[in-house]
Amino acid sequence: MSADITSTPIPKPEPASQFSTAQATAADQAAMQSMMRTMRKQRIQDFIFHKTTMLFALSVLLVLLGIIISLMVGAWPAFKEFGPGFITRVEWDPVNDQYGAMIAIVGTLATSGIALLIAFPISFGIALFLTEICPASLRRPLGTAVELLAGVPSIIYGMWGLFVFAPLFGDYVQPFLKSTLGVLPIIGPFFSGPTMGIGILTAALILAVMIIPFISSVMRDVFEIVPAVLKESAYGLGCTRWEVVRKIVLPYTKTGVVGGVMLGLGRALGETMAVTFVIGNANKLSFSLFAAGNSIASTLANEFAESDTVLHTSSLFALALILFVITFIVLSAAKLMLVGMSRKEGLK
Repeated sequence: MSADITSTPIPKPEPASQFSTAQATAADQAAMQSMMRTMRKQRIQDFIFHKTTMLFALSVLLVLLGIIISLMVGAWPAFKEFGPGFITRVEWDPVNDQYGAMIAIVGTLATSGIALLIAFPISFGIALFLTEICPASLRRPLGTAVELLAGVPSIIYGMWGLFVFAPLFGDYVQPFLKSTLGVLPIIGPFFSGPTMGIGILTAALILAVMIIPFISSVMRDVFEIVPAVLKESAYGLGCTRWEVVRKIVLPYTKTGVVGGVMLGLGRALGETMAVTFVIGNANKLSFSLFAAGNSIASTLANEFAESDTVLHTSSLFALALILFVITFIVLSAAKLMLVGMSRKEGLK
């Protein structure tokens, strides 16, 4: 009996490793397939995202190109009739169908330039006070008040300028400027003439009030991103507050400051309704800032709906094209200035 037991072979069980290996291989294949599906889905999503964002970017360029082409097509009859001299012609006479852009160009550049000269130092002071000097309890209320000015519609500024600011300006400020600055030998002609309250200087002051919130808000935002460790290190070395601003804050934020200034200048160049209310809308050139004038935007607002000849409409399109070119030149100059500043820093 014992011999039968010992002679009968006992079947050996299958190794457990074979089962585990097969299961692991199947699991790995399933995981690999899942990973491949996920990667394929991500590639499709990335492709769609890339093409969609590229389409958005190209749409902006297409819209800009369409605007340029439409302005050029609309302005072609005026430039064909008057030639490049349309830019330097002073005459603007819809009755005789004779047009020139010089009056509107001078008014646009004068009002925008004076507005920027007034608004920039005030905006810089506001941003500097709110970020470096203002107590914490007043910082938010004052900042909110400045930002609220940016939300006021331009027509409200125009009505306020015409009915409130212009009478006070003509009764008190213009006579004072005429009796003081008007008697000086060089700048005297700019502050001479009748004190009517409306004119180039009034429009420039209204524009300055309008662009101050934009420039100061941008400056305040860029001043706040300066790392505190840089300013604290400068204070630790004994620098004054002005030295910290001049040597730390401004070099660190110069790109944002220039961007804020260009934003304000762009708003001033294209402002329509507020300027139309207070500039006087007179098609004449004068050295006096008290005299009434015109700008490109105000000319378009006043005459586009009333243009009854092809040449009149084309001349208005030409003014719009010139305004576009002026804005492009200003922005390009700002960009070149930033590039030059960056190169100078690299040479130091």
